[in-house]
Amino acid sequence: MATTLDLGAMTTADKLQLMDELWQNLSAEVPAIDSPSWHGDVLAERERLVAAGDEVFIDWEDAKKQLRAELG
Repeated sequence: MATTLDLGAMTTADKLQLMDELWQNLSAEVPAIDSPSWHGDVLAERERLVAAGDEVFIDWEDAKKQLRAELG
């Protein structure tokens, strides 16, 4: 099935909403997919930064609200 979207006509908020809906659908329906080999390295580096106090994580729902406020 092919779907065509006029991305140029979509607002940034619309695009973020679409990405969120796609991710929710993929994560609910697709069987486990192996992560790329570099993914473990990125996660380890982020954990190191958090442990060192150089980075912090925020709740995903809060992150989406912040992004929508900045880009909406």
